[in-house]
Amino acid sequence: MASATLADEGYIEYDGDTSMVSFSSPGVLGADSLDEREELAYRLLVSLPRSRLAAIQRRIAPHLQIDIIGTLPSEISLQIFSHLQYETLLVCSLVNRRWHTLANDQSHWMRLCRERNWKWRQPSRIHPLETPLTHHDGANDSDDEGMGDSDIDGDNGDRELMMNDVEAAKAELTLMHVELDSGYASTSFSGPPVVDPEPSMSGARYTVYPKSSPERSRSRPHARHSAPAVFKTGGLMSHLTPDYKLLYQTHMKLYNRFRTSSYRLSALQTRGAPNNAHTNTIYCLQLYTYPSGLQVLFTGSRDRTVREWNLTTGIVERVIGGVHTASVLSVCVHGGYLASAGSDNRVAVWDLEQNQLHKVLMDHTDSVLCVRFDDRRLVSCSKDHTVRTYSFPDLTPQNILRAHRAAVNAVSISRNLIASGSGDKSIKVWDPDTGTLLRTFELHHNRGIASIDFRYPHILTGSSDKHLRLVNTLNLKQGWSTSPEYHYDPPGSASPSSSPAFTTPSDSRLMCQCCGSENVHLVPTGVQGPCVHIDLVRSVVLGEDFVVSGSYDLSIKVPLFCALHLKLWDRKTGGMIADLTGGHTARIFCIGIDRTKIVSCGEDQRICIWDFSHGIDTSFLHLS
Repeated sequence: MASATLADEGYIEYDGDTSMVSFSSPGVLGADSLDEREELAYRLLVSLPRSRLAAIQRRIAPHLQIDIIGTLPSEISLQIFSHLQYETLLVCSLVNRRWHTLANDQSHWMRLCRERNWKWRQPSRIHPLETPLTHHDGANDSDDEGMGDSDIDGDNGDRELMMNDVEAAKAELTLMHVELDSGYASTSFSGPPVVDPEPSMSGARYTVYPKSSPERSRSRPHARHSAPAVFKTGGLMSHLTPDYKLLYQTHMKLYNRFRTSSYRLSALQTRGAPNNAHTNTIYCLQLYTYPSGLQVLFTGSRDRTVREWNLTTGIVERVIGGVHTASVLSVCVHGGYLASAGSDNRVAVWDLEQNQLHKVLMDHTDSVLCVRFDDRRLVSCSKDHTVRTYSFPDLTPQNILRAHRAAVNAVSISRNLIASGSGDKSIKVWDPDTGTLLRTFELHHNRGIASIDFRYPHILTGSSDKHLRLVNTLNLKQGWSTSPEYHYDPPGSASPSSSPAFTTPSDSRLMCQCCGSENVHLVPTGVQGPCVHIDLVRSVVLGEDFVVSGSYDLSIKVPLFCALHLKLWDRKTGGMIADLTGGHTARIFCIGIDRTKIVSCGEDQRICIWDFSHGIDTSFLHLS
């Protein structure tokens, strides 16, 4: 007979126990409405000790949090995220998986990159060579050095410069800045590079040293990359699909390195090395990237030649000589052409693709101090007080711009305008199509203007008064200067096209360039502050975020010994970001900058590279 008692099978069905009743059911404990149940829950909670309330709060908190963004359709969520800046996107990506996916969507990072004009390119391993940095005495030249005298200022003369062991040790310490990123594996080179003898320039109209063969470039085993050798470089070429978040983060990492002076200093050329390097003072340089992605450096020298350096291998790919009979003072490279200007009153234009001379211009009557060109025109300026314009590439003469009263030391082109700076202390803005003088800034500096860079509407100048000045041509109240006193066109100026009388407005900025403070007291005349150049500012570059200046100035930290300076400034405020020393032992003549490095050359025959990208993969960046 079957037993009436059922075996326990590991569970008990509901037996009418009221403790198991759900509180979501109406009528529980006499609470029929939501208001009654709320009141009941409140009374139960207030009857518990505080420790219990804290535990209940932790259990209830997840039920009170609602992810509104996560519940929306993806299209709407992405539209909301598209209004966020990069810092907020990075924070949002840490919330949960859904937000991580939304914040990392490529459309947001592509928008941010386009706002900064940061473009993706297929990777190629392009980066400067690193060689050991050694110090040499500066050259002692008597050439015009690419700058004419002003109408009232004399030449400062040459200086015999050297560096002692103490200063050299300090220079090496500057290479050991605190690293915000990964470590760096240094690469050095032994033995001279493989090069051919330099061709003779005698008995030829011009000589072009041919570019190195691919076999020679591949045979050099010491090519340096941005990523250190300890990294696996095979994966660096795997960026087949643009990663705009990576692109943006890489640019921001480089930006922070510039701001914190985290660089690696190396020398592309020192006196006598490599074998076919320049044999005299190097006056000018320009970085250039071929359509293939190969980046090179062009340099011009007192040895009357222009050299093309392969920054992947560090060797001289091409020597262009035989056309200039005196120092090469200025070079400009654009669109497959190179223009060089010299003390022989000539401007030579070279077709780099065809590897031949395109045309020689001999219209100036004195040294041609600067040459610039774009897709439409070529502009040159001279010690003969004139600026000349030519159509490009046919180089038909257009206009002769005569208004300066002294040598025109520098010109710059932006949009359809030309800016010129002269030893007469003025800068002038021209319409190149008509030759019309649009505006004059008289007494822009207290002494002659030595260098200029123009990115409309901003004009940056450096002067023999040891100062820099940035002015907005559309709003004179915007800008900055490292000088405590300056004036625009004082009352009584005779120039009909000059700007109205203007003195420093109360809301213009004058600040300490070391800390960026605007609480600055004027220093007595003749007293030099610690945050500015103390000699002629020979070269300036106006970048998107930074201003770079190179000077003849000396650091008097150890008596009778000196170091030459590059300075890095914040473009918006004029605050000094970095004082780059230890690279040159004589006057700096020219500087160049791209998104990863600063390049400089000077009287000591050195080409120095201040690399801010060490240890970072920059193969997918457009450098210019």
